[in-house]
Formats: sequence, C-alpha cells, structure tokens
Amino acid sequence: MKRIYFLALIGLLALTMPQQAKACTGITLHTTKGEVVTARTIEWAGEDLESRYSVVPRGYRQRSYVPDGTKRGMEFTSRYGYVGLAVQQAEFVMEGLNEAGLAAGLFYFPAYGEYEAYDESRKDKTVSDLQLVSYILGSCKTIDEVISAVRDVHIVTVDPRGSTVHWRFTDGSGRQVVLEIVGQKPVFHENVLGVLTNSPSFDWHITNLNNYVNLATGPVSQKKIGDLQLTAFGGGGGMYGIPGDMTPPSRFVRAAIYQSSAPKFDCSKKTVLQAFHILNNFDIPTGIQFAEGTVIPDIPSATQWTVASDLSKLCIYYRTMHNANIRCFDLNTIDFEKVQFQSEPLDAEKHQPIEMVNVK
Repeated sequence: MKRIYFLALIGLLALTMPQQAKACTGITLHTTKGEVVTARTIEWAGEDLESRYSVVPRGYRQRSYVPDGTKRGMEFTSRYGYVGLAVQQAEFVMEGLNEAGLAAGLFYFPAYGEYEAYDESRKDKTVSDLQLVSYILGSCKTIDEVISAVRDVHIVTVDPRGSTVHWRFTDGSGRQVVLEIVGQKPVFHENVLGVLTNSPSFDWHITNLNNYVNLATGPVSQKKIGDLQLTAFGGGGGMYGIPGDMTPPSRFVRAAIYQSSAPKFDCSKKTVLQAFHILNNFDIPTGIQFAEGTVIPDIPSATQWTVASDLSKLCIYYRTMHNANIRCFDLNTIDFEKVQFQSEPLDAEKHQPIEMVNVK
C-alpha cells in the first residue's frame, strides 16, 4: 500500500519530473431553471493513472496519510454518501458528488501554493491534500460547512517533492468557491464565474481576463483600409485573438468565453451534454507535451477522463481516454445506508467500442 501511495503522489504531482500535461480545466453551466452542472477534465501525459470510481456509504471510516507515507493522520467518518473518481488508489478522489448535492474537485496548482509543515502533535487533525475531497464530500452539504471544515484541519502533503494543488467546491445553491493554501494559510475565493484551471492563483486568472475584453461571439463587420475592403474568412471572427495554447492561463480564457457563450437549456441532461461538448476543446493529445525524440507513453490521450456532475438531479457522468461513451451514476438509486464501499476501474476494458453500421 505504501509503495502504491508514493507512485500516485510522485506520478501525479512531482515537480522533479519534466513538465508534461498535468492540467485540469473546469467549467460550470446553469439551466434556465437555475440547476447547476459542474464539469472538468483531468490530464496527465506520463502514464495511465489507473483511474477508478469509489462508491462510499454513510458511516464509512478512513484515515489520512501523513508525510512518512503511513496512515496515522486524522480519522474521518462519512456523514454523507458519495461517488468519486479517483487515481491510483480508492482514497485519492480527484472529483466527486455527494448525496447532499455538493461537488468537490482537486486541480493541479504548482509553484504558487504553500502548505503548512506537518506537526506530529496535530496528526489527529491532519489530512493529506489528496484526501481532502473525500473528507469534504463525506462531511459537508454547503459551502459554509466546507469553509468551517477546512479551517478545523491541517492540510499537508506527504512528500516534499510533490506540488501543491487547489480545490473547487460547489453546493446545490450554485455557490462555488476555490480553495488555495498560500503562505501556509487557507484562502477562499468566491468563484462566480465557475471556471478553474491551474497556476497562477485564481485571482490572477480573473484579472487576466481583462486582457481579452475585445473578444465577442459571432461575425465581425467588414472594414475598409483606404480603398481596400476587408472581410472575415468565416464565422466567429469576433474570437480573433483568443489564446489557443494549452497553458493554464490560455485554457482559463477559452473556458470562460466558451462557457459564457453556451446556450442555456431547460433540461439539466442537455446541459451535461453541452458541458462535454465544450470540454472537447480542452482534450490534450499526448504527443504535444513531449519534445521531439522523446519516448511518448502508450496511452490514447493526455486527457485521461472528463466528468460532469448534475447537482440538482444528483447524477455524475464520465468518459475516459479509453472509452468516449458517457457513463452515469445516479445517486438517487444508491442506498448509501446499506451499500458497501466499493471501488472499481473506470474502464472494465481499455478500448473504445466501435459500432458497425449495417447497410441493407
């Protein structure tokens, strides 16, 4: 178990490795009725993260890891049942939804965060960064409860070589906050926009959006320069200048524009499908993260999975790099009082199903 843990931590977060795709892009959509859908991608180009889902019942107990790689940290018991998508181990939930309609997710955040140092005397109130999502999903219903729960614990990493992360929490009312630990202190940002990527800090990204105030959807007008008539080559001319690279600042801008221009539906299922279509724009092909001549891992995509949560209908949907078909957990059908804890790979078989079309 200890060896698997460090494989997860170092493989996902270590700064000593080349800066391959360690990216996440999150958006938030609303229906015309005010229903909330959160969605995000998770990227890692180094290897298959062996991602899995975890179904966690009420009353399930787990204990946090501490910096020596052992489970001697805080023990916590789930008040709410939840379904989460995890990497490497069942405890390391990166994104999830609980039965109270709270969604939580972890996003990579290198170089700009700083956790507090681990204090052995506080181990009973210490939770690892990779288990904070599990703790919050099992404990909280509202953002106010999330803020209180975070202030009651000490969040640490278990390996000094690991990067920091930041988190996004959304409750059923639509309120969303971003948590970043800066200068060893938790800092919450109200996220009325609903977008999140990676470094720099969230407030920097919001300020950076001012650089793109000229962007607009739709066509652009014809323009004359002297006697020369200029005409756009096609639709979407108002988007000239939108950044197209894969860096977190550029993805943040694109996500903000695509999200804000998306039509609103009166149906949350249509909104979920819209979220998947928007996030198609953030799929990262494996090869572009590696220099010429570098051995590229044998995985289909750097975007290993995409997930969307319907906070009103209590459904969590996902697709993976191995299988683009969308699958769904309906939390309404799970009896979290009776269900047993279970964790299984996201893909029973790692290949994309192809449906043959029969011509008569």
